[in-house]
Amino acid sequence: MIEQSFLDKFFAKDKRIISRAISYVESEGNNSTELLKKIYSKTGKAFRLGITGPPGAGKSTITNELTKIYRAQNKTVGIIAVDPTSPFTGGAVLGDRIRMNDIGKDEGVFIRSMATRGSLGGLSKKAIDAADVLDAAGYDVVIFETVGVGQSELDIARAADSTVVVLVPESGDSIQAMKAGLMEIADIFALNKCDRPGSQQAKTAIQTILALKPRDETTWAPKIIETIAAEKKGLNELTDEIENHVKYSQKNNFLLKKREENSKIRIKDIIRSVISRELWNDERVEALNSAVEEVVKREISPYDLADKIVNDYKLHLTENEK
Repeated sequence: MIEQSFLDKFFAKDKRIISRAISYVESEGNNSTELLKKIYSKTGKAFRLGITGPPGAGKSTITNELTKIYRAQNKTVGIIAVDPTSPFTGGAVLGDRIRMNDIGKDEGVFIRSMATRGSLGGLSKKAIDAADVLDAAGYDVVIFETVGVGQSELDIARAADSTVVVLVPESGDSIQAMKAGLMEIADIFALNKCDRPGSQQAKTAIQTILALKPRDETTWAPKIIETIAAEKKGLNELTDEIENHVKYSQKNNFLLKKREENSKIRIKDIIRSVISRELWNDERVEALNSAVEEVVKREISPYDLADKIVNDYKLHLTENEK
């Protein structure tokens, strides 16, 4: 049970309590649902920014530098780093530890790593719920930093109000392969480490893909911002372009529409999760395990077995209604 004293400390931005609240979300127990219900009315004020891209593109450095810029604007920042090797957890690279300490000691910054631990199962739900926690706690900006390689991480990026896809010149040869997933979600491209060879070719490849997408005068056209994050170059331009996207989205009512669409997807996911937990009780798990051999032997089809389990669930619901 979530007590009022817990909520009082939570809304007072007690970092220890906020950390515990995110732990509740990760565990997905009863406290998680109760907490999210109680704090939801306080959400919706934070700007949610997605930073994604392939490994080694410099996402963590860009996240670090953007955080400093937002802090200079007197905005508080919550960071959700979705990456099992995230530098914000204190990885093996010394430079990454230094970057973590650089902003981690700032009272106006809260950093939480959500490692995949080898499973992407409910990661996107947990990360988005964690963003609600930081939003309700009063952080002005919530940043998702993800490796844009899995569907779960792409879902997280789509849940952001603005998404920056970070690429490097070496990405040029693989940009066509990214087109169907990562490239589609970008509101802004950051071509990082642009002092390296191949920068112009990578920029041309991105521009070619963007030119293929149908647009009209009301459609946002993603820009390519060249950065060298390690040298703090191009970060102010990137921040300005993020702000331009926010203003554009608000002016055209796209932000509200996007949040409505994301809310529909989220509600469907919640319902799917609730039904799944109710359906897979011990008896139905046993029914699956005992009959799966018949499916393998082609004695019954997987559809027959699925129908049998679902019909048993429906019968259970009907009996409860009587």
